[in-house]
Parts: sequence; structure tokens; C-alpha cells
Amino acid sequence: MKKSVLILLVLAFITAFSGIGFAAKDTLIVADQYDPTTMDPITQNDMPSHRAVLEIYDTLYFITEGGDVVPGLAESWEFLSDTAYKFNLRKGVKFHNGDEMKASDVKFTFDRAVSDVGAMIKTFSQNVKDVDIVDDYTVIVNLKDADYSFFASLTHNWAAIVSQRAVTEAGDTYGMNPVGTGPFKFVSWQKGDRYTLERFDDFWGEKAKVKTVVVRSVPEPTSRTIELESGGADVAYPITHNDLKRIDDNPDLTLLRKPQTSTTYMGFNMSKKPFDDVRVRRAISMALDTVGIQAASWRGVGKVPTSLVPGDIRYSIESELPVHTQDVEAAKKLLAEAGIKDLKLELWTNERSERVNMATIIQAQLEEVGVACEIKVLEWGAFLSGMTEKTHDMYILGWVNGISDPNFSIAGLLESSSANNYTFTRDEKIDGLLAKGRSIPDGPDKAALYKELQLYINDIVPMVYLHNDESIAGTQKNVRDFLIRSNEYHSFRLAFFQD
Repeated sequence: MKKSVLILLVLAFITAFSGIGFAAKDTLIVADQYDPTTMDPITQNDMPSHRAVLEIYDTLYFITEGGDVVPGLAESWEFLSDTAYKFNLRKGVKFHNGDEMKASDVKFTFDRAVSDVGAMIKTFSQNVKDVDIVDDYTVIVNLKDADYSFFASLTHNWAAIVSQRAVTEAGDTYGMNPVGTGPFKFVSWQKGDRYTLERFDDFWGEKAKVKTVVVRSVPEPTSRTIELESGGADVAYPITHNDLKRIDDNPDLTLLRKPQTSTTYMGFNMSKKPFDDVRVRRAISMALDTVGIQAASWRGVGKVPTSLVPGDIRYSIESELPVHTQDVEAAKKLLAEAGIKDLKLELWTNERSERVNMATIIQAQLEEVGVACEIKVLEWGAFLSGMTEKTHDMYILGWVNGISDPNFSIAGLLESSSANNYTFTRDEKIDGLLAKGRSIPDGPDKAALYKELQLYINDIVPMVYLHNDESIAGTQKNVRDFLIRSNEYHSFRLAFFQD
């Protein structure tokens, strides 16, 4: 065989099998805890959906982890008044369907967010009055009232800009057929299993460094770790306490940890008896050793909260408040005063092992005060949908504040208008203080108001604080620039492989 022919055959072999070790890896495989519920930015409010939306869409501007404001789909902006924000849009931005983003798409996005379709995100959009189009690349967002938390909220997924044409054409199926301007475009979704994204080469900003991202749903924590160890996943999260050392000690893996701006809590359905009685709620809270529950269930991860506003959020008074203490006798006395005997209730939780462990300990501690507690463990989707029906008694759930403003730590869970208010709190004082807080600029008056609000919430006990979590992820050693965030909005936008 001639030498030149041999060289050609070798080159052909390398080309044919370039996926086996010869070409740079360009598919990032991620093991997430759950499958998204939708990829429509305004009809979801769960973490897997947030993370999918983050890659597909962009907002008008971004805030970095260090707090810097960075232009996004808007190149610049101007505060015309306390209630009018002018945005100058970036020209030439393409949606994944090839259309150029225009001011009409921005107006459509905000109009849709304040409509009934946007019920899940009303905490953020409720103060939008209307949007004026100045020209194809200029809009003015008008608010009903002065709202000093609003500008920061525009970095949340609720304000991700959608294509008017794509949403209109897809109709009710849009959440399964998303079209954004982000660095990755939607390819496919096998519900309950995985979704696939592909690099969008016409992206207006820095192009993604990997061609494909495959995000798999792996609910069982140890299975996510095994996927990392076996090479079946490049990134996995969340990592539970049982697997921290296992990943940290593995020379082929990297463990990433960051304090999270979240609160895991046990909420009461205050629309039902006897949970409409504050004495019952206080009694159940007093019956629990939350410090012991957190330590036994999370084993060195996170800490016990003292306020609904996490310590890293502005105007939190968490450091000023004493740690919750158990008082079984006081709990029994309060239950007797409320006329409660032989109370039987259900405690709902999803499948996350730490939450199931907390529920089990809560069940045992409530028995000590004569309360029989049945634990109901539900699949994530069934858990979220069931909560809206008001049939639950108590439940364990988490809330992450993705914006460094105390309004969003409280309003999303306790404001009467919030779709995520699963305690069904309807309290005029809470609603009034939240509204007033949004109208006050930063300073001592705002600090005093949020201190009053946090103390009042602790007094009426709509929930029992159980855990301030950490964001924890594991990656292969060769994964670079995967961004783990304290608000759990982890990003693959700049991730790449480097051996």
C-alpha cells in the first residue's frame, strides 16, 4: 500500500471516530434534581424551570454576583421619574426563530406579565401600569406607584423578554416550545426525563463555549453523585450532605459550595381550622426543636433561620434575633387553651430526603404534645399542584430570594395576592407594610419598617423556619466557568471543558 494512501486512511479513521477522544468535548450533561414544570418565564416559579429559562432568555439587564449592573437587552436606561423607567434597546438582537427583538416584544412581555397568564409572578409584576413604545428600540415602563424594589426585580426571570410572534403562534403550548434571545436555544424535551439545548450562534453577546447542554432529571441524590463518579454527568446538583466528602475526596471531581439566600420552612394552611388560631400555630412551633431537626437532617450544611429574610439580604434582622427554643409544656398549655384535643393532621413534603427526614422528626416531636401527624410524600409536580387546592394542613417547602431586596423574601410567600402564598395568609398589616416598604428609598426608615415586619411575622407564626440552605454542586474536574449562584440560578452560559 502506498504511503499516501495509508495516510489518507488514517485521516479518514480519525475523522470517522473523532467523537471518541479525538475531538474536544462539546456536550455538557447536567443532572438536576427535578424536571422543569414549564419553560414559559411567567407561568413557573420552581428552580428547575428557573434554570432552564435562564439559559434560553435574557432580561433587559443583569446583576452580577458582586452586585454590578451589566447591560443586557437594554444598552442603557434612564429614570425619568419615580414611576417611569426608559430603556434603550440593543439593536440587531435575534430571537431563536430569526426575528429581531423590537420594542413591541418588550411591551408584549410586560403586558402578558400583568395579565391573568402571569398569576405566578404577580409579586414582581403587580405594580406595572403600562409600557409606552417610543420607537422600535426605546420603551418606557410606567408604574402605578413608586416602587424602589422594581428595578432590581427586572433581573428576575419574570422579566425575560419573549417573542410576541412565537408566543402568539404557540398559544397554550408555548411553555413546551420556548423562543428567547439567550445563548442556548431549545431543541427537545422528554418530560420527566431530560431536555436538550443547543448553542445559538446568532446570540448577541459572548457565545456559549459548549455546543449542546443536556439536563437530566435525577431525583435521587445518591444517583446524581454516582452519575458524576461514573462520568455520566459533567455537573450535578444539589449535592446532599451524605455525598459531600465522597465528591470532595475524589481527585476527578470538584465540589462547589455557596451560602444560599433561601429559607426552608414548615407552613400552616391558615384557611383551615384549627390553623386559623394563632395559639395552635404557636403551640406547634413551640413543640419543635428546630435546631435539633436541622442538625440531624442536614448534618453540617446550612443553619437554622430566625427570620424569613435571610441574613445576606438587605435589612434582615436575623443576627439580632434569638435562636428558636423548644418548650413542650408551653405548647401543651396553648393547645389546651385553644380547646384542642386529639388533633390529627397531615404534613406534606416532596421527595427530597432531607425534607422527609425533617418531617419524620417533626412527627415524633408532635406526638409529645398529643398531636398525631401523618406524613404525605409527593412527587414534585403533584406536590406543587396539590398545594393550590387548599386541602393540605402543613407542608415543608423552600423559598429562594433571587433578588437582594427584602420585599421578595416576604411578598412571594405572605402577600395576599401572591400565587405562592400556600399558607393562605390574608393579613392587612403585612400587605400594608409590604406596599409601604416598596415606596420607601433605601435608608433608616426602610430598615425600621422591615424590622417591624419581620418581628410581626415571627409573632403571628404563619410558618416555622427550619433551614437556611447552601447551594452545592459537583462537577467533573475538567469543567470550567460553570457558575454556581447563591440564588440557585446556576448558569452554563460560559461553561467549557479544559483538561
